Amino acid sequence: MTLEDGGNASLVAIADAVSRELQRQGISNADVDAIAEAVQAALAQPAPPSEGKRPEDLNSTNDD
Repeated sequence: MTLEDGGNASLVAIADAVSRELQRQGISNADVDAIAEAVQAALAQPAPPSEGKRPEDLNSTNDD
């Protein structure tokens, strides 16, 4: 889905923020739509599993 297709609210918000930042830095030839879609895709990825033990898995024999 692209911004031309109507996009969704989060994609439009990302594109707006990216566009403002690129303008602030004087960058004018960037593909804002592609950057916004890449950011949205990265944010949609599940969080990596945390390392170590969860607090509820600890007990007096394995809390080292």
